Amino acid sequence: MKILFALKNYFVVACVLGLTACGSSSPKEQTKEIPTIFPDYCGTTVPVNIAPLNFKIHEAEKITARFCIDQKELYLAEGSNTITIPESKWKELTTRAQGKQIDVQVDVWNNQHKDGIRYQPFAIHVTSDSITPWIAYRLIPPGYVQWKEMGIYQRNLESFDEECIVSNTQNNEGCVNCHTFHNYSPDLMLFHARGKNGCSVLVEKGEPKRLELDKLPPHFKGTYPYWHPNGRFLVLSNCDTHQGFYGHSRNKIEVYDLDADLMIYDRKNQQVITDPRFTEKEYWETFPSFSPDGKSLFICRAKACTMPIDYEKLKYALLRYDFDPNTGKIGATADTIYNPELENGSASFPRVSPDGKRIMYTVSGCGTFPIWHKDADLCMKNLKTGEKENISILNSPDVESYHSWDRSGHWVIFSSRRIDGRYTRLFLAHYNPEQGFSKPFLLPQKDPEHNTNRLYSYNIPEFISLPVRLSKEKTAKLFQ
Repeated sequence: MKILFALKNYFVVACVLGLTACGSSSPKEQTKEIPTIFPDYCGTTVPVNIAPLNFKIHEAEKITARFCIDQKELYLAEGSNTITIPESKWKELTTRAQGKQIDVQVDVWNNQHKDGIRYQPFAIHVTSDSITPWIAYRLIPPGYVQWKEMGIYQRNLESFDEECIVSNTQNNEGCVNCHTFHNYSPDLMLFHARGKNGCSVLVEKGEPKRLELDKLPPHFKGTYPYWHPNGRFLVLSNCDTHQGFYGHSRNKIEVYDLDADLMIYDRKNQQVITDPRFTEKEYWETFPSFSPDGKSLFICRAKACTMPIDYEKLKYALLRYDFDPNTGKIGATADTIYNPELENGSASFPRVSPDGKRIMYTVSGCGTFPIWHKDADLCMKNLKTGEKENISILNSPDVESYHSWDRSGHWVIFSSRRIDGRYTRLFLAHYNPEQGFSKPFLLPQKDPEHNTNRLYSYNIPEFISLPVRLSKEKTAKLFQ
C-alpha cells in the first residue's frame, strides 16, 4: 500500500511540475489570428537574460500556452486567464533559443468559445545580446503639486526583484529625484532631495554625503545632472521651474522655466564652473549630457520667452560643443543637431549611444517638459552624417519621453503613457545598427496586471550594472 501511495503521489507531482495538459481536451475551433495578450509580447525581440514574459488574456476562463523551439514543444503552461512561467524554466527556454525564436501557441476557453479556440502561434525572438541587468527609476503618484510617498527604486531585469534605494520617508517627506550614475556604476551616484534641509546627495561606494551646490559661488542649486565619463565633472542646469494648468487642451498642464543656466561641478577642486555665455538671460539652457568619450557636451538651448503667455514659441535647439576634460571648459562654437526653426519642434533629453555614433532625444511641439505633451516622440540622428533615422516603431499616439541606452548599446529603455494616457510605464527595445529598433515591450512583471494596478508613474529609467547599496539610516541623518 505504501508503494502504491508513493507511486500515485509521484505521478501527481510529475504532472504538476511538467504542467502537462492532463485531462485537457483539444480546442475544437481554430483561427488564423494571433491572441490578444497583455502585455503584448507578440513579435518582440528580447534579451537572453530577461525575466519571464508572463502574460494574460482578459476574457479567458482557461488558457494553455505551448512554448516551442524549432517546432519542438519544450514547455506547456496553463492557467485560468494568466500564463506564469517559472524563472528556471524560462531561463532554460531563452538559453536554448538564443539566435532563434520561441513560438508560442495559445488555446483559450471562455463563454464565447466553450469548446476552446486555438490561435496562430506568435514568435518571441531571443537575441544573445544580453541587457545590462539592473535599472533604477523613481516611483511617484501622478499628481501635480503634492505627494505623500515617492522613492527611487532599483529592479533586477533578470528577475522580478525590486528594492528601494531611497524614499522620501528619509528626507522629511520631501521630493527625491534626478538620480544619475557614473558609467553605469552604483559606486558613484548623485540624486537630489528637495524640501526641508534639502540638498544634492553624492553617494560614493554606498556612503552618502551632502553636496550643497547652492553654497558655492555663484550659488546655483542645479538639476538634471549628468556625469562626465572621467568622474571628475558633473554638468547640471540651474532652472527656475513653474507650472500652469490649461483651460482647453489635450494636455493637462505646462511645466516651464523662467530661467535656466548651465553649470559644471568640479569634484577635484570642489567648485562650480560657469561660462557667461550660458548664464546670461537672453537664452535658457537645460538637459545637458556628455558624449561617451567625454569630448563633447550636448545641451538644449532656447531663446527666452515671456512665460507662460508665449509657451508655444518656446522651442529648444539641440547643440553640441567641444569639452575639455582637463579643465572643464566649453568650446567656442556649436554644432546644431536639431534646429527648431527648420524642424518646428522642441528638443530635450539628448542621450548619445555608447559607441558615440548616434544621439537619441525627445521632440515635442514646444516647451521643455515633454512628459506632459501628448505629441512627444523619440527621435534619433546619426552624428556623423546628420541624417535622421526612422525609429517610429518606438512611438505611439501618446507620450514618449525619458530614455536611456544600456551599456552595450543594444538596448534602450524609455517611458511612455501609451497604455492609459495617465501613468508613465517602462518599455524596452532592441537595437541593431543594420536593422534598427525592434518592437518595444513592456517591462515584464510577475503578475501581468502589476503595471496597471500600481498607481505610480515610473520616472527617469537608468541602467546600472549592479544594485546600489545605500544605508537608509545614514541617508536619513543627512536631513536631520
